[in-house]
Amino acid sequence: MPFERVAIIGLGLLGGSIGLAVREHLPGVKTVGYDADPDVRAKARELGLVQTIADDPAEAVRGADLIVLCVPVGAMRDAAKAIAPGLSPDAVVSDVGSSKQRVGKALAEELPGHHVIPAHPVAGTEQSGPEAGFASLFDGRWCILTPPDGADEGKLAALVHFWKALGSTVEVMDAEHHDMVLAVTSHIPHLIAYTIVGTASDLEEVRRSEVIKYSAGGFRDFTRIAASDPTMWRDVFLHNQDAVLEMMDRFLGDLEAMREAIKTGDGEAMFELFSRTRAIRRGILEQGQDDARPDFGRQDHTNDQ
Repeated sequence: MPFERVAIIGLGLLGGSIGLAVREHLPGVKTVGYDADPDVRAKARELGLVQTIADDPAEAVRGADLIVLCVPVGAMRDAAKAIAPGLSPDAVVSDVGSSKQRVGKALAEELPGHHVIPAHPVAGTEQSGPEAGFASLFDGRWCILTPPDGADEGKLAALVHFWKALGSTVEVMDAEHHDMVLAVTSHIPHLIAYTIVGTASDLEEVRRSEVIKYSAGGFRDFTRIAASDPTMWRDVFLHNQDAVLEMMDRFLGDLEAMREAIKTGDGEAMFELFSRTRAIRRGILEQGQDDARPDFGRQDHTNDQ
């Protein structure tokens, strides 16, 4: 294993899951963790998410050869500032944020001369906090790395090895391309879920109790996604603004076309769209990114973020 000591900054769902996955898959690797919330540090210590809990971010990263920032994307710059005094010059600094261009820029600005290689494990649940972590979160899920131009090839290979060891399938791509792809596959779906659940809760003609009581499967899935961490998703939309707005404009155009098809009774247009979307679903199942069983075969309600 190319890394001997891993520091995890932020001990919520993703940070806790990384700590537990390292313990399970890389038992020889030492782990140390830090969270800005002392209550979270106490809970992480109780749960054994990492081997050592530090009470200072700079101390947490001292001697670490891999640092993973597991904080909301809006807090990445401050986290980088906080760890800078303790960083070893040869250490790799990475993250788990869902938007990459602005995060990569912030980390590079705050940590000049250091090996910064942003990452995004495309995995998560609607749960948050240190109790939400589990070691198998990354099994069979994608982890996308977005190295900057001129990144050290050896450091990149080491980070690829690390995420593969935790169970992920690794892809390397440009940060701008990542942000556009994730705007389509993750960010806009979350925005739609937050919006439609909000719309349902605001209806005057339908009582709130009826929305909850008679929820069909589709609405239930929306409520699961809409229960995701509001701080994290607020920051994602603000930090991937350009790509989200571009995809939102395209979606609104497609939605208007569907509205017109319903209004004019154009069943052929609807059938053609619905046939294409079924093909997408088949492709996702063939890639092993979901389960064809009823209710998706889900016990733990995992989803991509």
